[in-house]
Amino acid sequence: MASWAGLSPSIVEYFEGEDFYRCGYCKNESGSRSHGMWAHSLTAQDYQDLIDRGWRRSGKYVYKPVMNQTCCPQYTIRCRPLQFQPSKSHKKVLKKMLKFLAKGEISKGNCEDEPMDSTMDDAVAGDFALINKLDIQCDLKTLSDDLKESFDSEEKKGRNSKKEGSNELIQSQNVEEKLGSGEPSHSVKVHTVPKPGKGADLSKPPCRKAKEIRKERKRLKLMQQNPAGELQTQSQTPSLFPSKPKSNQPKSLEDLIFGSLPEDASHKLEVRLVRSSPPSSQFKATFQESYQVYKRYQLVIHKDPPDKPTVSQFTRFLCSSPLEAENPPNGPDCGYGSFHQQYWLDGKIIAVGVVDILPYCVSSVYLYYDPDYSFLSLGVYSALREIAFTRQLHEKTSQLSYYYMGFYIHSCPKMKYKGQYRPSDLLCPETYVWVPIEQCLPSLENSKYCRFNQDPEAVDEGRCNEPDRLQVFHKKAIMPYGVYKKHQKDPSEEAAVMHYASLVGQRCSERMLLFRS
Repeated sequence: MASWAGLSPSIVEYFEGEDFYRCGYCKNESGSRSHGMWAHSLTAQDYQDLIDRGWRRSGKYVYKPVMNQTCCPQYTIRCRPLQFQPSKSHKKVLKKMLKFLAKGEISKGNCEDEPMDSTMDDAVAGDFALINKLDIQCDLKTLSDDLKESFDSEEKKGRNSKKEGSNELIQSQNVEEKLGSGEPSHSVKVHTVPKPGKGADLSKPPCRKAKEIRKERKRLKLMQQNPAGELQTQSQTPSLFPSKPKSNQPKSLEDLIFGSLPEDASHKLEVRLVRSSPPSSQFKATFQESYQVYKRYQLVIHKDPPDKPTVSQFTRFLCSSPLEAENPPNGPDCGYGSFHQQYWLDGKIIAVGVVDILPYCVSSVYLYYDPDYSFLSLGVYSALREIAFTRQLHEKTSQLSYYYMGFYIHSCPKMKYKGQYRPSDLLCPETYVWVPIEQCLPSLENSKYCRFNQDPEAVDEGRCNEPDRLQVFHKKAIMPYGVYKKHQKDPSEEAAVMHYASLVGQRCSERMLLFRS
């Protein structure tokens, strides 16, 4: 496992131009457009910065939708777990699970609050096609091994390199230290009055439930009856009703998930976190069982043909990851990287949530489950468990406080369910700041593509202003782009590198190594 001090840098291979493939949402045969790169390795901080600029990974392939051209714009969405309160439908799912565990009760009705069972993005079908194409074009494993070997060799030679080269590398490291401590993009609060029928007016107080109004009336009545005009505080409450104030408090997410079960409970549920890349011994021991659950899920839920969910596909898509395993002293006990969160019911795996644990968030990658347990609404249940898991990690690592749910596609009805986990934010596709989803929805009703930051003067603060500082890995040597470009005569090469820099931003361009053949 990589030590925190001796981490290898990220190594990426950018694919020039845009990829066109079949959209998994609207089924347009060539409407989905994205930029892509193959990540041979990624540090947790680099991937955190990439997803904060609209990137997302599928296996080792990292892609960024061309938001103003793709048929179904995909907006990065994050939930704020520290302020999260489960909705009525969320509570129903959690209570349903507790009833099943306690008494074996099975709900017969359809779960209307779960329009899509899994947190997966259907567009991964296009990713599969692209990854297969890349595998045919070049042996990526061999190339990755060559890069690693070259880097190790370069590292040894670097100790005796010229002063000029040393200064360039040291300068890059200093910038990394300076920028690596930065916080994720800040939220932008934009209070606008919507048009009639186009959402809540955030400038006015929120609507109150009838129950709250009744409580307020009762409180005022008690004040009028009290001659001194004083209210009894919780500590002054008569001992006859010691638990009354407590029972009026809404149950926390943890209370609803970990509710007490009887000793003779019908079922036992256990959630285990296993590192998937590099694979831990627990992951290896349960690989076949986990794969069989995935295979059944793809065949039954997503109607895949029998020959599609292969071991190779499963491994590339959900087990292989460019993320290095990192265990910094101030990080969570499990470390950073890629994991499988396995749901064990009575000794067998019934669901697996694939997640990345990063410096500021838990990022949901995929969920698959045994179709026999669809009645438990495992898509919603696992999302709520992952929100609670993020809160748990936050207790040890205070900056880890967000839950990323992938992409929100407003134009696709079955993908809008992600907006039900509140409070949540959407990433502005132009300035890369976070905007509360309530303020984005009115605009999305009028247009599929929107700039959420309503300040017309605002720009991308993380844009690449100094491209010459971009790091290039060329012919087994690491150099700044300012040095590399002096030996390049092809004008298209500069255009490709500049486009890459604009997409990944200044921070990542200085830390990641861009492989050029």
